[in-house]
Amino acid sequence: MSRRPPNVVVVLTDQQRWDTTGAHGNPAGATPVFDRMARTGTHVEHAITPQPVCAPARAALQTGMFPTATGVFRNGLALDPALPTLAGCLGDAGYATGYIGKWHLAAEASGHGPVPPKYRAGYESWLASEILEFTSDAHRTVVYDGDGAPVRLPGYRSDALVDASVRFLADHHDRPFLLFLSLLEPHHQNATDDYPAPEGYAERFTGRWLPPDLAALGPGARYGGPHRHLGGYLGQIARVDEGLGRLRDALRSLGIADDTIVAYTADHGSHFRTRNAEYKRSAHDASVRVPLALTGPGFDGGGLIRHPVSTLDLMPTLLDACGVPVPDSVQGRSFLPLVGGGTDPGRPEEVFVQISESQVGRAVRTARWKYAVAAPDAHPWHDASATRYVESELYDLHADPYELDNLAGLPSHREVADRLRQALLRWTVRAGEAEPVIEEAEPGRRPGRRADPEVTGLPWEGVRFGHQ
Repeated sequence: MSRRPPNVVVVLTDQQRWDTTGAHGNPAGATPVFDRMARTGTHVEHAITPQPVCAPARAALQTGMFPTATGVFRNGLALDPALPTLAGCLGDAGYATGYIGKWHLAAEASGHGPVPPKYRAGYESWLASEILEFTSDAHRTVVYDGDGAPVRLPGYRSDALVDASVRFLADHHDRPFLLFLSLLEPHHQNATDDYPAPEGYAERFTGRWLPPDLAALGPGARYGGPHRHLGGYLGQIARVDEGLGRLRDALRSLGIADDTIVAYTADHGSHFRTRNAEYKRSAHDASVRVPLALTGPGFDGGGLIRHPVSTLDLMPTLLDACGVPVPDSVQGRSFLPLVGGGTDPGRPEEVFVQISESQVGRAVRTARWKYAVAAPDAHPWHDASATRYVESELYDLHADPYELDNLAGLPSHREVADRLRQALLRWTVRAGEAEPVIEEAEPGRRPGRRADPEVTGLPWEGVRFGHQ
């Protein structure tokens, strides 16, 4: 008798840096469950979001397409219901599909709360808010069911959503299923600009760890504050990690752990206002690099993937692992061939990043280099792309992993920049954009050593902002 297709559980956090996990060397001990997933399953060492903004990153995760191709190149735009999606493809293959948590892909169609069915991207079972940070706080979680009715979930917010996820597993494990759990943590609480961890959790991590970029930039940054926020931030992550453990325990209890792929990642990271006026929207790894580990059929014992991988690739990878055809619209590439030390000769050396809202920017990242450009004539809110960019950043990630020494415009690195410029031009075309002109950085006017040029005049300055 043939084995049924694997189940899929995706756990998505909001604004979680890659280096918060022990698997990436963090000494604070906040993520033992994720770390075990990384050790026993498949760990993507360099996982890069295609867009360090909430809605565009989420659109890419659901469709496997670049944000400009989906039309969701910034927040406040709805995902086209006609686009093929992860849930739509698996649902057509006979899967039960469920979504729990934060959505952020229906724009003005729903306000902050209920999401109309046409904007749910194929998910059948529904318990979510369009913008969860505006319908909940740490101990008051309000989401909306499939009929659009509000549902109050008791407990700390990430616990409440994990509890709802366990109930989904118990109710749907009789057939193949996809569960997408989208948590808000460790995103800040917008109204207070704080990180409300469960009682006692912030104290466990305060003073335990400060990454070099925040240590160097935080004290002198106009918008700084990472020193006072890191305890709560890590405390939130620790509680999420415990919830991940409870999810995995539920799979074992139901006897389906060996039949279920579990993928854990984040939409983007956080630089804690050290690079611009808010928390991300920059090309730095603090914004774009995220944790990514998978376990289950096809991924257990897969080891470490060192090749840079875009989270855009997660959707086709999961379809590939489930034996479901990948739609022609998908621009990502399954990384299943890389699992277990395999190779993928056709995979480019770089991953591609689009940036909006703070700037119209583009970047490529290899295992060693980061190369970024910005469009001086484009509007960061209204323009999806540009025809003219200027080099803004070049970092040697081997020598400078936290990107404190900007090499853009240096004659000593002109050859490297030229090679990466050509790669970026290829990527813009591959993403469906017109090939732009990229001008060289001027050595005397390149951005400063520690931080990038001050980002001002943002379209959302002065507004209580943060639903990203």
